[in-house]
Amino acid sequence: MISRLIEKIVEKKAPVVVGLDPGLKFIPTHLMKEAVEKKGDTLEAAADAVLSFNKAIVDAVSDLIPAVKPQIAMYEQFGLPGLSAYKETVDYCHEKGLIVIADVKRGDIGSTSESYAIAHLGEIKVGDASCRPFDADFATVNPYLGTDGVKPFIDVCNRNDRGIFVLVKTSNPSSGEFQDQLIAGEGMSEDAEELSRLEGAEGMNVTGRPLFELVADKVREWGLDSMDGAYSNVGAVVGATYPGQGEAARKLMPHTYILVPGYGAQGGKASDLRAFFNKDGLGAIVNSSRGIIAAYTKEPYSSRFDEFTFAEASREAVKDMIKDINAVL
Repeated sequence: MISRLIEKIVEKKAPVVVGLDPGLKFIPTHLMKEAVEKKGDTLEAAADAVLSFNKAIVDAVSDLIPAVKPQIAMYEQFGLPGLSAYKETVDYCHEKGLIVIADVKRGDIGSTSESYAIAHLGEIKVGDASCRPFDADFATVNPYLGTDGVKPFIDVCNRNDRGIFVLVKTSNPSSGEFQDQLIAGEGMSEDAEELSRLEGAEGMNVTGRPLFELVADKVREWGLDSMDGAYSNVGAVVGATYPGQGEAARKLMPHTYILVPGYGAQGGKASDLRAFFNKDGLGAIVNSSRGIIAAYTKEPYSSRFDEFTFAEASREAVKDMIKDINAVL
């Protein structure tokens, strides 16, 4: 599957993915009004408005980009109608030739992870039929439970030609509370030794390596079980807001594709992204969600577009993002 994504990135000269994270505050008033007129003040109306919003944006940008990344929580908040809108969004994006990265951040004990993997990436037998529940191409995976929680995803990926992106260093401000902490193990560094002394933890054997680096090591190891050309179907999530950690992660995972959130609205800049890519210009795909789907609400687009031309604003924002990123590669 990663080879298919790379082909589309190269074809469109666009290492970008658009996040379809449609909170109601981003939905133009006229779309919401039309939905409420049909279905009242209901969850069904909200889900219909979201789906109409998504389709308009996808229609406007599908020729420019290789992939989209719907965040499932933005749909779950509308209950079962929202999940229906999520599934319809996935199917519509496939109709438009896009790769779909399901941002679901799943991960649990083995049997539960297998069920999550089947739901989002695989198929299940119902009588004589093989059914694909959500049918995404990639899914984001939380590695907190270790190999037990990740291997079922890899097994399902290998059976169905799918892929995953494992959380390594996330873009949110508090990610360092866990991900940057030094971890006990072999080979204490001088910095770690000093840290142990200051904290009264003499005798602890600390590597001085942050947790995210150990996760990166495991991602590289897991990836060997699902190689697809030069890269693995087991990718990693590393936030654009932490370019130093991104550089370290890239060195630790030379054959891992990196999904990079945090560009744009979260503060990540194109100038911070070079280290996430390999020398061939491949190795990473950069996400923008609010910066694209809500482009019509802020400058430099709000002076040229309004809620009736929101999709055109998204198209212009995608063009600007592609140009911005390609300029540093």
